[in-house]
Amino acid sequence: MPRVTTKGQVTIPKEIRETLGIEPGDEIVFEETDTGYTIRKHEPTTAEGGDPFEKYRGSAESDETMPERMRRLRREYPRDGGTERDDDDGESEGDA
Repeated sequence: MPRVTTKGQVTIPKEIRETLGIEPGDEIVFEETDTGYTIRKHEPTTAEGGDPFEKYRGSAESDETMPERMRRLRREYPRDGGTERDDDDGESEGDA
């Protein structure tokens, strides 16, 4: 049986978290009912009730894998011994 800590915190049992789809960082809502309270996972919505992320779906479509895309965005390319890397300033690694 979970107990309330001195800070007012309670651990939600694993079975309940899995059933409700609650993961670390999720927000939950306590709703008052005639017989007590219910708990549910809070889904982010816009003021109109829509999905705030819908407009971004598909915007990152690419043939690259996620690690390849992140390396490119961070300018982290594997070093192949003698090959030079292109930099924005036109200098190669040995020129700096």
